[in-house]
Amino acid sequence: FVNFKATDSWLSDQVSIINYDPKLGIKIEEKKTIIIDYSSPNVAKRMHVGHLRSTVIGDALARILTYKGHQVIGENHIGDWGTPFGMLIEHFLESEDMNVDDIDLENFYKDARYKFDNSEDFANRSRKRVVKLQSKESESIELWKELVDISLLHFNEVYDMLNVLLNDENLAGESIYEEILPEVVQRLDDQGMLVESNGALVVFPEGWVNRENEPLPLIIRKGDGGYNYATSDLACIINRVENIGGTEFLYVVGAEQSQHFDMVFQVARQANFMDDSVKSVHIPFGLVVGTDGKKLASRDGEAISLKDLLEESIIRANQSILKKNPMMEESEREKISRMIGIGSVKYADLSVDRNKNYVFDWEKMLSFEGNTAPYLQYAHARICSIFRKASTNKEKFENNKILVTNENEAKISRILLSFSDSLDEAIGNYAPHRLAVYLHKLAQEFASFYENCPVLVYYSESIMNSRLALCSLTARTLSTGLNLLGIDSPERM
Repeated sequence: FVNFKATDSWLSDQVSIINYDPKLGIKIEEKKTIIIDYSSPNVAKRMHVGHLRSTVIGDALARILTYKGHQVIGENHIGDWGTPFGMLIEHFLESEDMNVDDIDLENFYKDARYKFDNSEDFANRSRKRVVKLQSKESESIELWKELVDISLLHFNEVYDMLNVLLNDENLAGESIYEEILPEVVQRLDDQGMLVESNGALVVFPEGWVNRENEPLPLIIRKGDGGYNYATSDLACIINRVENIGGTEFLYVVGAEQSQHFDMVFQVARQANFMDDSVKSVHIPFGLVVGTDGKKLASRDGEAISLKDLLEESIIRANQSILKKNPMMEESEREKISRMIGIGSVKYADLSVDRNKNYVFDWEKMLSFEGNTAPYLQYAHARICSIFRKASTNKEKFENNKILVTNENEAKISRILLSFSDSLDEAIGNYAPHRLAVYLHKLAQEFASFYENCPVLVYYSESIMNSRLALCSLTARTLSTGLNLLGIDSPERM
């Protein structure tokens, strides 16, 4: 073994360089055009807790990759086309006293589905309505647009609460690919890849078999002439390669879709829709479960509304802050409660390996102790309070020389120097929890540094300024890291 030890003077030089660097010493990579497909709710339905993981994991990856210098394009592949819309439009037309603006997204889809499953006449009319929609019949298109618009109001309200980067400019719903679906079929046919199977047109990717060890098909066009999800995803790839010029495609979609994406990617490469210069990755994730270990749901077994969940978290954060700081002004408490409430929900997700299920536990995620958002946010606020006590601001010390004179200063300097590595680990594994682990370690080490290295006790001007610079750099790193996870850093708590 060969052991190397960094000297205090070397650490001092290196951490000072990072302190001078507004990007905190990160390694800039060769710029890529990366398209991240995430969130993807369905029109005419409320966003529920099942949409949480895709939304926050995708958003964190988009932020980190952008910070690293890449051109990142977020695409929200919403479900806004296809068979269900015949059912939804017919249900709306039957509800004579219903105005589009008054649609209750909690029950609208559910009621339409019930009628579709229990009334043959309604189901037949719904199927005919799909044909009208696909043929661009004016009334059907107008009602479809109204359903999409009312849904977007809800989606954007949730995205605003979550502080994610998605907006209407990121919409890339199924409807925008509808016109090129026949082209997908034609291109596959030209390659000699299509096979007729029970009236449907399918592709049999090599190596895929079902439980009976028979070739497993990827359905491209159903027997009734309709298209499948695979067709839409293949159309997406064509558009992202030929029109956008993407070099890397990331799909933040649940683990249950792994087989689907593996087959789609294989067919796309076989059909030359994308070549080896394009990287396509499915980024799966586990479920959100309750403290009972079961899939998180309401008392009646329904999926929990994401908006309701976030509002509940803000209320609980407000109550927690009121106990901790009863003299805080109400307006400030409400502002901070929102930061903590939303941050707690997001960090509880992002701080665990995305491949695993995670337990949604109110008490744990809102705690000011342990690996939680409030703990990290409080660490940042605590550093800000140091500068208020010193009657100065932390920005003043961003270009200050840092002197490493003892082991506590050396330990926190070493962690500060590894910020760039934590981002590389998060990107290399598409794992935001690697950054979360780093931030928690940094906050813990700062607590030890602050306990053992008095900052505002005067030894010499150079030592005091150096320690204030370490405080400033730690606060900047915490704030930057939390921001890359889409979490705010309050200056008071």
